Amino acid sequence: MSQPERSSILLGPHKLVAFVATTDAARARMFYQDVLGLRLVKDELPFALVFDANGIMLRVTIVPDFVPAQHTVLGWDVPDIVATATQLQQAGVACERYGFFKQDALGIWSSPSGAKVAWFKDPDGNTLSVTQF
Repeated sequence: MSQPERSSILLGPHKLVAFVATTDAARARMFYQDVLGLRLVKDELPFALVFDANGIMLRVTIVPDFVPAQHTVLGWDVPDIVATATQLQQAGVACERYGFFKQDALGIWSSPSGAKVAWFKDPDGNTLSVTQF
């Protein structure tokens, strides 16, 4: 296969589509749309809710049974993590606390690289994060 043929099948130039699971479409819709402020693009019930996450398609897939992953599944790069964590808190979303990280009063951890990260969960227990690089 020549280089031009090979590069035409790679995924680098294509948009990413993100997925997260839920067992309750109405609850997920309220959280992602009303709390996080994502724009609902399409209601594809009973299969998925499709949101626009600043140009990235987020498909919230409806599943009958679900066990959340024990790691972060979605994250946002934010310009002001203190303001974002404060807004989350005001919206009733608590930042997660981990005993193995030193986190400030808002739950923000400062990584060795200087990035600041806070984690929170959606109603299904998916771990989400915000990071200021």
